[in-house]
Amino acid sequence: MRPFHRVTRRLGRARGDEGSVAIEAAIVIPPLIMFVCLALAGGRLVTSGAKIDAAAEDAAREASIHRTAASAQTAAQAAAAESLNDQGIDCASSSVAIDTSGLSVPVGQVGTVTVTITCAVSLADLLLPGVPGSRDLTSTATSVVDAYRARAS
Repeated sequence: MRPFHRVTRRLGRARGDEGSVAIEAAIVIPPLIMFVCLALAGGRLVTSGAKIDAAAEDAAREASIHRTAASAQTAAQAAAAESLNDQGIDCASSSVAIDTSGLSVPVGQVGTVTVTITCAVSLADLLLPGVPGSRDLTSTATSVVDAYRARAS
């Protein structure tokens, strides 16, 4: 008859494997966390870019409705700020450039108004090494001015 301790040793784990799960976790977990953070950063940039595109379109449309360049500038600035705010975009810094030269074309000719929005999207809260604290996203939209609408002189 065999001794009991030899049989149990063969059926159980081999000696020296204690702690291997902790080592495997220490190797796998950090790259996994970095991958998740990179995915979050990418998602934030993509969704923010789409929202900034929508804000630029809103501002361009609002500017193309007005008759004077001054009122178009004011309306486009307000529309861009309101659209970014409504969509939950908190820009660290932003700028809105508006080209209203299409409002001065003669009646019967097609003019356009172009709005460019630049927004610095913050990535600092993701705590990823090598990732900048913010990334500048720029979007440009153009809206057509009605060719037969009266213009201010």
